[in-house]
Amino acid sequence: MARNENVFSSAMREAAAWRRRATTRAVQAGWRRVQRAGAVSAERPGRLRFGRIGEGTRLAFPQGTVFGEHWIHLGACCIIGEQVTLTVGLAPCDLDYGPDPVIRIGDGVVLGRDSHVVALAPITIEDKVYCAPNVYITSTNHSYHDTGRAIGEQWPNSAPVHIGTGSWLGVNSVVLPGARLGRNVVVAAGAVVRGTIPDHAVVAGAPARIVRRWSPETGWQPPLRTSGPAAPPEQVPPEQLLDLAVLTQDHPHDDGIGEPAGT
Repeated sequence: MARNENVFSSAMREAAAWRRRATTRAVQAGWRRVQRAGAVSAERPGRLRFGRIGEGTRLAFPQGTVFGEHWIHLGACCIIGEQVTLTVGLAPCDLDYGPDPVIRIGDGVVLGRDSHVVALAPITIEDKVYCAPNVYITSTNHSYHDTGRAIGEQWPNSAPVHIGTGSWLGVNSVVLPGARLGRNVVVAAGAVVRGTIPDHAVVAGAPARIVRRWSPETGWQPPLRTSGPAAPPEQVPPEQLLDLAVLTQDHPHDDGIGEPAGT
């Protein structure tokens, strides 16, 4: 009798485990269908009416807070991760920001999940700028000039932001109003950037400072401590390289300045 009970109990445990696995697979498959259906693109914009959204651009589902999209122009082949905030203004309202775009994002830009782009003054992100998760880019900042009023009640200061082609912004980095980054600038994880950064510079810290820079005459100074990356295999298609670029956002790597920065 005890043997029959053991066999019955084992069969029940196996059936329960099978049901759990089946439920997990069903939930995961259902969520993937929801993600595909909820993604935003030029062909399927849903409720969002961007001033422009280029071919091949995709906003992953679930989207973050998005408003003022009439003044947001997205280039082609951009990847906007989950829960990315894109806002023109401080809140949804009927303010008119003029005929020109306030947020202008170029072709091939990647905004990692949980990133924020918040604008009152124009923000320009040029082509092929890659942002890791939780990057914050803003052209507006709190004002505290009036000591008799709460800071949150004072109209903020604003200044245009420009991020040059090919730059890389590491996880948790912040770009403040008035910042102007040149081409192929590396912003280390956690850096807080303000002011002008020249082409081919690496910045780190809060406030960010230049820790490495390249010039045609001297190369990288101080010299790089790591060898250049290996060439990808010839059989790897460009689409797979793009997928790899997105995956690396979730796996910080050494940025060549001695810190595992996710940059």
